[in-house]
Amino acid sequence: MQEHLARGAESHAIPFDAAKLDRLMEAAGLDVLVATSKHNVQYLLGAERAIFFDYMDAMGVSRYLPVLVYPKGAPEKAVYVGHRLETHQRAVAPPWVAQVRTESNGSVDAVMRAVGLIRDAGVPLKRVGVEMAFLPMDAGRALADALPGAELKDALLVLERLRAVKSADELAKLKTASELVVASMLEVIARHGPGTTKQQLSDALRVAEVNRGLTFEYCLLACGNSHNRAPSAQRWEQGDVLSLDSGGNYHGYIGDLARMAVQGDPDTELRDYLAEIEAVQRAAFAAVRPGALGSDIYVAAERQLAQISQRGCTDFLAHGMGLVSHEAPRLTAKGPVPYDDVDARQPLEPGMVVSIETTMKHPTRGFIKLEDTVAVTPTGYEIFGEGGRGWNLGGNGL
Repeated sequence: MQEHLARGAESHAIPFDAAKLDRLMEAAGLDVLVATSKHNVQYLLGAERAIFFDYMDAMGVSRYLPVLVYPKGAPEKAVYVGHRLETHQRAVAPPWVAQVRTESNGSVDAVMRAVGLIRDAGVPLKRVGVEMAFLPMDAGRALADALPGAELKDALLVLERLRAVKSADELAKLKTASELVVASMLEVIARHGPGTTKQQLSDALRVAEVNRGLTFEYCLLACGNSHNRAPSAQRWEQGDVLSLDSGGNYHGYIGDLARMAVQGDPDTELRDYLAEIEAVQRAAFAAVRPGALGSDIYVAAERQLAQISQRGCTDFLAHGMGLVSHEAPRLTAKGPVPYDDVDARQPLEPGMVVSIETTMKHPTRGFIKLEDTVAVTPTGYEIFGEGGRGWNLGGNGL
């Protein structure tokens, strides 16, 4: 069996705050962390995801399962077990981990190899943090059987807190992703006139994002007076509004933004409605600053929402962004994705990134929305991808 073993820790710096991770593990009562999600493995490894498995996990009778084992206080004993098809990639760019083994074929053997290596290193294995939502049942059972008497605990929040504050490199990737998503949407709007179907718009946006170096993730779009945001044969006709909401991935980091367009000139009512949404967005932006409570964003937005004419059909949402949509900071327990609002009562920190979105589902004018990505800076906030915030005109670039 082909094997690659790299001694990377001697020449490569650990790409995350190991002392912070140690503190988080201590507070959570963990001796060792076993990361198995592609996004957390990417973060901890400080390396690009396995290129063969960037889009898929299934292979043969099993699935791809990257396993990074990090012992608290002993990064020099960390282990990474990857698939054998990662061998060349990890040889070209060796990560920091002391032992990199690219010799697994599926989920169970990857976990068992990792456990064997970390046991050989003499690491305590009584309290083991795992990613419950990203650990297949077969691998989880194998892990539990291999560690009789060990307590398996969910480490999701530990890893979320570790990633909550972004590095300068992460912020640069999020900014690039956001700017390229906006540029892609504006290109598609400008090139498509009346009669274009929603499916054609979605397909064109996919091409525009890929041409700019993004991995296309999704396109939610609504036109006319419909609130249905699935690609379809519905046509974007003269006078119709169009909402484009898309996620484009840049080296693992998500640009998630929404912009508006119309076929023809927007009338006064449409201008007023988008202005009301913009006012809510700006009020929320103004609450983003270091030391402010996460809940201050909602307080500011709700205050502005109370003043708009379409309050009854307008909603506000703010959530964390990064490698995962709706990651920390978590600001509301009442949003569309269920989780606790732990960060609503905590101060915002420089390097945190928040998606801020205001959505008006008007009964006759349609789906009107702005969504922006905002980073907390040492002095306030920065908007990533600020262009195209008004009514963009369909087909004006034909």
